[in-house]
Amino acid sequence: MENGSTTRCSDKSGTLPSCAPLATGYVPFQQKTPQRYDQCDALSNGTLFPGLNLPFHLAVPGSKLPAGNRADLQALCFVVAELGLYLDTHPDDAEAFALFKQFAQMAKDAKAAVEKDNGPLMQKNTANFDSYHSWLKDPWPWNYEENEVK
Repeated sequence: MENGSTTRCSDKSGTLPSCAPLATGYVPFQQKTPQRYDQCDALSNGTLFPGLNLPFHLAVPGSKLPAGNRADLQALCFVVAELGLYLDTHPDDAEAFALFKQFAQMAKDAKAAVEKDNGPLMQKNTANFDSYHSWLKDPWPWNYEENEVK
């Protein structure tokens, strides 16, 4: 509002209006049962929900993850975290909670598969795998290119 004008700047369109002040933060309201990316696309785009994927000007689109069980685990854990955040603000969304439980179980199973193939992902879990402390054994799980079988 300039010079005492009573004209209001509308924010009902879902985009940032041209009359909005420069430093005004704007977050779109997330509806119940929103559309969702699959877990790999969610991780690549930084959100599970396409409606919240509002990239910055000149941003590079999401990249593709390398194939493999570690990338699958990373994507599943990301989806569990995203659904958990969604459920913080939508606790009565039964469909989202059912998905949360489903993806949490999938992440647990994927973690077990990765640890079976590569050893423990966390230092505290070494007690479950070996008869000695083998945490500093190379290659590290995130060095996926070095772990690839050629």
